Amino acid sequence: MVKLITSHVQNELRELTRPGPRMADEIACVLSVMLAIVLAQLADARMVNWAAVSALVLLKSDTLETLLRGAMRMVGTLAGGALALMLAPLALHSLVVAVLSAGLVGGMGLYGMLTGRRAYAWFLFGLTFEIVLLDKLANPDLATFELAFTRVIEVGAGTLACVVVSLGAALISGKDWLANRKARPERMRWNATAARHAAQTGIALAALPLLYHFVKVPELTQAAITIMAVMIVPVAGLGQSGLVPVSRRLLHRAIGCVAAGLLAIGLLVLAHGNVAVIIAGTCFGLFLGRHLETGGKATQYVGLQFSIALLTALVPDSYSQIEAGVAMERLLGIAVGMAMLEPALLSWHFIAKRLHSAAAEKAEATASAAAA
Repeated sequence: MVKLITSHVQNELRELTRPGPRMADEIACVLSVMLAIVLAQLADARMVNWAAVSALVLLKSDTLETLLRGAMRMVGTLAGGALALMLAPLALHSLVVAVLSAGLVGGMGLYGMLTGRRAYAWFLFGLTFEIVLLDKLANPDLATFELAFTRVIEVGAGTLACVVVSLGAALISGKDWLANRKARPERMRWNATAARHAAQTGIALAALPLLYHFVKVPELTQAAITIMAVMIVPVAGLGQSGLVPVSRRLLHRAIGCVAAGLLAIGLLVLAHGNVAVIIAGTCFGLFLGRHLETGGKATQYVGLQFSIALLTALVPDSYSQIEAGVAMERLLGIAVGMAMLEPALLSWHFIAKRLHSAAAEKAEATASAAAA
């Protein structure tokens, strides 16, 4: 599979400099992310890379979809932040509360993402709660309101930047940005497969407060983001355990993150603190990542994860304080998230396999008894 992905990446790189709508989308992506960084810096946001990531993942070729996703991202962030305001202070003084809330709220958010009409809002609800909770555990002296409010500022900056660029691109191109209205998704219904998958997510997320309590691993917010993002798999493709599709996404994320990490380290070494070099390298990496993301299924997720990891490593909270150590800690957090998720998937895979075998044996015994 790695060889196949490498081959597709090489094919896409040959098309990198070809002018056209695809290149215009890549330029719009870079502009959107850079504008989000500027807005977040001006607003004195605490986690500027989250504003950049927000702009990256929101920008779609369809302007109306960008607007709707932006609105849902804001609603989910506000709801998750509000719940964190109530529970994070309690979790700070109770490991049990921290573990249970991380697992339950994160699992609920992913279940809503898989089955809900406002899926993206559900996802951001769970993810924002995890980020604020883990941030509070790592920074107990900071006010919970400050941690929640800065998430809103960051997402707001990313959303505003994305909407401005998307509308500008639509006006320049002359596209009717209200023409491609998609059908409304169905309302949430109970789905046992999605619930099982969300429970696996919750187990992995619940382990993060435990890990911080005993080991003090830094940047566990990146681990939570990794766990929830990788577990977004269509319900129809989950199968009995979800191991295969999620492991495939983990592999793609690993490839993208390793490539982005190598590029980021090289840029940081080359730049020696030169902001212009780092920004130029970030723009180039974004252009490349977006190109891979829009190239087809084989490179789509690799390209997205490459861009996210690059922003995570290269976008500091302040360009006046660029530290390679912080970039490495953030990349380590991503690796921790992948490492925490696989055991939960493997455990359920073997449990599901045994349950399936037991059910098959019981059915065979029942059929034999009926035949006798």
